[in-house]
Amino acid sequence: MSEIRFPQRLRTPPPRARSGSCQAHRAWVRRHRCCVRGCNRRPVECAHVRRGTDGAIALKPSDRWTVSLCWFHHREQHDIGEAAFEARHGLDLRGLATEFARRSPHAARLL
Repeated sequence: MSEIRFPQRLRTPPPRARSGSCQAHRAWVRRHRCCVRGCNRRPVECAHVRRGTDGAIALKPSDRWTVSLCWFHHREQHDIGEAAFEARHGLDLRGLATEFARRSPHAARLL
């Protein structure tokens, strides 16, 4: 009978954070009010905008494409879809995310 040879473990580098990932920027975004006009709900979450960004199916967009939404509106964004959410609330999520990225004190890390 032949001997079973278990393969050696590969030494691979630890996974790198995705380009454009910035925990400090996400924290900065969460310190703003919800982007839906008149909403004062808390807590505020960092919501990723998917339409027209660098995200894909099962791939979250980079943190450059984030906006501040309260927990309620963040859930609604996912439940009804971004196009319907933008129409319902009169928002341009991609434009808002661009402005958040432009004004962020961590903008250089988002590239």
